[in-house]
Amino acid sequence: MSQYPKLFQPLDLGFTTLKNRVLMGSMHTMLEDIPEGHERLAAFYAERARGQVGLIVTGGVAPNKAGLALPIGHPLNNEDEVWKHKVVTDAVHAEDGKICMQILHTGRYGYSEHNVSASDTKAPISPFPARGLTGEEVEQTIKDYVNCAELAQKANYDGVEIMGSEGYLINQFIVTKINRREDEWGGSYENRIKFPLEIVRRTREAVGPNFIIIYRLSMLDLVEGGSTWEEVVHLAKEIEKAGATIINTGIGWHEARVPTIGTIVPRGGFAWVTKRMMGEVSIPLIATNRINTPEVAEQVLADGCSDMISMARPFLADANFVTKAMAGKPAEINTCIACNQACLDHTFTLQVSSCIVNPRACHETMIGNPSIAPAAAPKKVAVVGAGPAGMAAASVAAERGHTVTLYEASDKLGGQFNMATVIPGKEEYQQTIRYYGVMLEKHGVTVHLNTKATADDLTGFDEVIIATGVTPRRLDFPGIDHEKVLDYADVLAAKKKVGKSVAIIGAGGIGFDVAEYLSHDFDHPSVSLSVDDYMKEWGVDQAYARGGALATNPQPLPSPREVYLLKRSKGKHGKDLGKTTGWIHRSSLAMKKVNMLAQCTYDKVDDAGLHITVAGEPRVLNVENVVVCAGQVPLNALSEKLTAAGVKVHVVGGALNAKELDAKRAIKEAWEVAIVM
Repeated sequence: MSQYPKLFQPLDLGFTTLKNRVLMGSMHTMLEDIPEGHERLAAFYAERARGQVGLIVTGGVAPNKAGLALPIGHPLNNEDEVWKHKVVTDAVHAEDGKICMQILHTGRYGYSEHNVSASDTKAPISPFPARGLTGEEVEQTIKDYVNCAELAQKANYDGVEIMGSEGYLINQFIVTKINRREDEWGGSYENRIKFPLEIVRRTREAVGPNFIIIYRLSMLDLVEGGSTWEEVVHLAKEIEKAGATIINTGIGWHEARVPTIGTIVPRGGFAWVTKRMMGEVSIPLIATNRINTPEVAEQVLADGCSDMISMARPFLADANFVTKAMAGKPAEINTCIACNQACLDHTFTLQVSSCIVNPRACHETMIGNPSIAPAAAPKKVAVVGAGPAGMAAASVAAERGHTVTLYEASDKLGGQFNMATVIPGKEEYQQTIRYYGVMLEKHGVTVHLNTKATADDLTGFDEVIIATGVTPRRLDFPGIDHEKVLDYADVLAAKKKVGKSVAIIGAGGIGFDVAEYLSHDFDHPSVSLSVDDYMKEWGVDQAYARGGALATNPQPLPSPREVYLLKRSKGKHGKDLGKTTGWIHRSSLAMKKVNMLAQCTYDKVDDAGLHITVAGEPRVLNVENVVVCAGQVPLNALSEKLTAAGVKVHVVGGALNAKELDAKRAIKEAWEVAIVM
């Protein structure tokens, strides 16, 4: 019997049956917008279909030019575009998969001077204002949606998902926050929801009964002036009447100030709102957001929260998520850690998406094509350092048939990721350590812990991969050796005691992590482990007393310390953090009342505290501890000796370049070496 009986139960839609309850949710990868991108997109989706996903939904496709997220994209609005999509559908159907195309009009969220919306408006996340559509243009836009769905049907998609959430155009018509129209498309709620209802109704008429129509319903706007719960239920019922096959859950507008998919969000943290909708409609409901393991997915279904589970980024992390779970091997799943570093951050900086823990994602035709192929000539390979890069290199090389020995100076696997796992909201990083540990054992890697490899130990290997990582950079100013002074490794790895007042030198990613760590009460579990605490902290009202479900008074847990976060440069703290997660870190520290000081010069440390000059003014911070988070330096004392001895050496990750703690680059470099050696 399956460990996950509900997850792998077929879902009968009447005219077709899905093989299981797993939906691969929509993700824009940028492959949609680049030359030859559809061929790469086909390989990407085909690999997931081969992995037995029940139903795939593509990234958003605009129904017209005004709906594009970027001016470089291509709407599906004429038959000349259909062949590109057939490349994708043919590849998925060849693997016995099913795929729907998402129809997405960005409205005021577009990055274009041609933005349109329900009314004249400007989104806080776009530099371009939007013009309100005329009545004739509203009618034409509905026709464009229908035309797009008909073209998707011609391209052999199994259905479409109509994107009605996340603050895009349809959402913009529904709420008075944006819709200030006085014609038949504005005013009363019945008028404001006429736009999505006409889209669904006319689409159903055009495509016939045997075509999947998913409607992505915003069940939780998380913005002021958002829909009330009664309005959401009313819309869901009307969407069902209009002809939708399935309703998918949308959580939060993109401009909402509540994190909805970051790693700080509890697993399955928003399933409660889908459960609230269960029984209000008779068509299947899909739960979504931060469901990243088969155990969580099964529990959401068992708890009666939904009929189906949407997981998007987990299929970047592992194309074989479903087949591994079906085989009773969940420990072999490469778990999504919700970091956003190589997926959403890439998309929002116009780079092709990938995955920090799986560099092959969206690069299937380029890295390990068509899969991880056996080595032509097996070699004896040593890997030094068992951080993320070292573990990745060792496991991939061993999977290809090389005889691999892994050396690690400490007593455990994981390297710098072990420090990340103790940061509140980053506990998921432990999953990467777990995954690679399982892979090392599965592929027969010999692991030597508590072993600092020497050049003599390594001269007998054909090739050596140096992945020894970094060590904290030491600053030099008076009092740097004072007992008050620690570095980030002292705090996060060695767990040295930190007093009730602390100054952190350095406001990069590590400084923010240490500030997050020190501003949480160690007597309580991280907020990321409790849905109720999380919702209180970020101001989400689970009682849904107001439109948008925002609480009147958020209740963040207080910091147990007075924390100062210092940086030398001018400007806002955290400006170089992740494109889609930086605001979360800044908001979290603001809730903890962390003091952020810029333009700091560090003068000395003594018994009185940390002496600094702030924008030319001297100041003494009377703190019990000073934690230095001022960068790193490489740890690599072996490559020159080994090269001189005639050993072929590869240096990857922090040992090659110590800038920040860049696991994305480190793991990618490890893969690139191991896949060709």
